Amino acid sequence: MNVERIRDAYAAVADLYIGLFGTSEQVHADDLAFIGRHLAIRPGRVLDVGCGPGHLTGYLRSLGVDAAGLDLVPEFIAHAKAAHPDGDYRLGSMRSLDAEDGSVAGILSWYSLIHLPPPDLDGVLAEFRRVLKPGGTLVAGFFDADELGPFEHKVVTAYRWPVDEFSERLRQAGFTEVARDRRPSDGTHRPHAALAAVLHRPAPNR
Repeated sequence: MNVERIRDAYAAVADLYIGLFGTSEQVHADDLAFIGRHLAIRPGRVLDVGCGPGHLTGYLRSLGVDAAGLDLVPEFIAHAKAAHPDGDYRLGSMRSLDAEDGSVAGILSWYSLIHLPPPDLDGVLAEFRRVLKPGGTLVAGFFDADELGPFEHKVVTAYRWPVDEFSERLRQAGFTEVARDRRPSDGTHRPHAALAAVLHRPAPNR
């Protein structure tokens, strides 16, 4: 999917999105626990890729993590900087991270991969692999489903993933799953899944 289309779609609803999801208090307690358990890494930097309003970056920082946020949407980055003035928030794309090879201890990708067409996922995971240290941790949250496929998300088309299939794509990209969490639909929220995976091989030589 066109990156500019995703950026513009979120920019158009930025204020509403921030109001609905802009603080860690609006995040399910189980999700905060899962994120903290796998990314409270010392020492080392953690990138919150697709950080949105910056609330999860701020949560990680509250745990003592050297976390930095990255997002496509200028409105989100402006809000994050205002709400968390001591944080590090930058415009950027997950397809080309501004980080040296093997320089990052962890990556949080919380619902930021959902708009990628499935054929594009491997390229982004390769970029994650490039910047992560061997043994570094990736935590990803996404919509769970029995079958892979698109649906009409309220902002822009998104994709649901069977958790085993997503885990296999991580394995093919050089990661080993170490934990997962799943939560069924409650009538208001769609089925949720999260995976934590550790990089077990570095990026190939170029």
